[in-house]
Amino acid sequence: MAEVEIGRGKRGREAYAFDDVAIVPSRRTRDPEEVSTHWQIDAYRFDTPLIAAPMDSVMSPATAIALGRAGGLGVLDLEGLWTRYEDPEPLFEEISGLEESKALTRLQEIYDQPVREDLIAQRLNEIRDAGVTVAGSLSPQRVKRHYQAVIDGGVDLFVIRGTTVSAEHVSGQAEPLNLKQFIYELDVPVLVGGCATYQAALHLMRTGAAGVLVGFGGGAAHTTRSVLGVTVPMATAVADVAAARRDYLDESGGRYVHVVADGSIRHSGDIAKAIACGADAVMVGSPLARAGEAPGKGWHWGSEAHHPSLPRGERMWVGTVAPLEQILHGPSFVADGVMNLVGALQRSMSTTGYTDLKEFQRVEVTVLR
Repeated sequence: MAEVEIGRGKRGREAYAFDDVAIVPSRRTRDPEEVSTHWQIDAYRFDTPLIAAPMDSVMSPATAIALGRAGGLGVLDLEGLWTRYEDPEPLFEEISGLEESKALTRLQEIYDQPVREDLIAQRLNEIRDAGVTVAGSLSPQRVKRHYQAVIDGGVDLFVIRGTTVSAEHVSGQAEPLNLKQFIYELDVPVLVGGCATYQAALHLMRTGAAGVLVGFGGGAAHTTRSVLGVTVPMATAVADVAAARRDYLDESGGRYVHVVADGSIRHSGDIAKAIACGADAVMVGSPLARAGEAPGKGWHWGSEAHHPSLPRGERMWVGTVAPLEQILHGPSFVADGVMNLVGALQRSMSTTGYTDLKEFQRVEVTVLR
């Protein structure tokens, strides 16, 4: 891709967000009922390519179960309130009623409570007993400390999720996590990220990860762009990582690594655009935080909001619009893309004539000026 001159001493690539691209209809259309949104990773098959972000405002054991029964995958934050407190419900009530000026300080205090490994096992067992796929997430900094409790708890899919995760973390303070060795020794598929470039994704794929998360501070409740000056336009990032997937497929002799768009998914159209740019699935936060069953009660925040020294997120109001089932499968009574997410994806695929997600990755897109 051509570079543009920012000034005499700096050049940069031109890159595109989901809002900058549009899907182009083809010569063929189909009935939406004939379109498949099935997604499979390793031995686990899902009716939809929707993964709930591991955020306390989105996922509880109960909502992970509900999403699993509705065809998606719920990922529980294993460093969240559900693994720090026996009964976190009063804290969710408190967080929903906090004054704006006191919200971040109080979040930091609430999340200062240590993670309990007995609660990790208890929450994962709750999900497993319901008969749905069990997925949990740890940050790279806590994987070494708690991963055995996660494995003992019977997790099916393990997510290592941070603002950015590299296969070559350098530290003079402590021995960094050896992702390749760690993933090799596990008996479960691992999704790892975020990453935003071709090279970073290729290195993560070489660790043996089953999938990589694409994104960096692009969530609705993130302020990483303001605090660190770092962000990525997601359409370009997903397309770059999809190219890494293709090249790694050749390099490895046929090993397919899934690409999961994780960030800037605000409306149903963003889900379609992410897959059109090469994603296999999408990780969704704020659209599911609007569900009536969401633990945040209309408020949305991520782990960045309670960082003890440098918060890079905020508690934001997204409101409650409908039950989870209606947000996923409709019917919708609004025209802004926040309900019937799966139906909208099916309609986008049928409008362009594609029958499944892998085919839909080949759809033509155009850049909006």
